[in-house]
Amino acid sequence: MEFFTADLCDANADNVQIARPDFTNYGGAKRCFGPIRTIKLNEHNADLISMLQEDGEAHVAVVDVNGDYCAVVGENLMKFAAQNNWAGIVINGYVRDIHITKTIDVALFALGTCPYKSPNKAPAKRGVEVVFGGVAFREGEYLYGDEDGIVVFAKEQVI
Repeated sequence: MEFFTADLCDANADNVQIARPDFTNYGGAKRCFGPIRTIKLNEHNADLISMLQEDGEAHVAVVDVNGDYCAVVGENLMKFAAQNNWAGIVINGYVRDIHITKTIDVALFALGTCPYKSPNKAPAKRGVEVVFGGVAFREGEYLYGDEDGIVVFAKEQVI
C-alpha cells in the first residue's frame, strides 16, 4: 500500500503523534504500517526472538531497549520477521548486520548500528506502553513509517 507520512500528517494534524527524527531505516522495505505490538527489553533479546517467531499479522513491532548501545536486531531476527509476516520493527536501540537487513523486505527503524549483540539480562515485558522519540506507543494503535519519518495514530487512517 502506498502512503506518505507527510500527507497523513496534513490530513490529520490534530490527532497524530510524530516521532523525533532520531530513526533511520535499515530494512529492505522503504515503508511500513500496521497495528502496534510493544515489547520492553532490558538488553536481552530472547523474548523479542520469540515474538518475531509468532505470526506478525502485518503488525509493527515497537521495541524499547532504553537506547542501550548494543544490537538487539540483526540478520537472524529480520529473517524471522520476514518469514512471519511482520510489516516492520521500530527500535529505541541499535541494530547490526545491516548489509543483510537492507536486503530483507521488512522495515527496520533504529537509532543506529552497533556490532556488539545484546548481552543476557532480565526478561522483557510485552504489551506495555513504551515511550521514546517523543511518542507514546500503545498496543493496537497504528504506526506509519517512511522516508520522512514515523507517525502514530489511535486508529487506522484511510489512505
